[in-house]
Amino acid sequence: MEAELDKIDLRILRLLQADGRMGNAEIAKRVNTSAATCHRRIQRLFAEGYVTGVRAQIDPHKVEKGTLAIVGVVLDRSTPESFGLFEQAVKALPAVLDCHIVAGDFDYFLKIRVRDLADFNKLHAKTLLALPGVRQTRTFFVMKEVIDNAPLEF
Repeated sequence: MEAELDKIDLRILRLLQADGRMGNAEIAKRVNTSAATCHRRIQRLFAEGYVTGVRAQIDPHKVEKGTLAIVGVVLDRSTPESFGLFEQAVKALPAVLDCHIVAGDFDYFLKIRVRDLADFNKLHAKTLLALPGVRQTRTFFVMKEVIDNAPLEF
């Protein structure tokens, strides 16, 4: 990565990561380039996939999604087909914020946000257990979010 990006590009990425609403003129000022040069660099960073999106971070409690659960999932088979079917189905669930295939005791970890325990129980019983290939789940309820979505260090 660093062979393709210079110091200015890295500074632009750090600024965008810290505040995606920061305007081009302010970024240009902070990295000591012209607005036009800065704009071209930002467009290139998007085009080359260094920046994959910009979005607002919403306080989950303000929109009644204050309960966070991490769910470990074990599938009944370890085949490309079973993984594919599970992944396709889990992508359709709005409550699932993250889905990661992992090594170890579980096949996947899901990060799920819901209103409360009753909401989770309903989702678990009617949806999660019915996902293709699910043999077992283990749920961990988050008691306190110490670090969430921290910026990447580079």
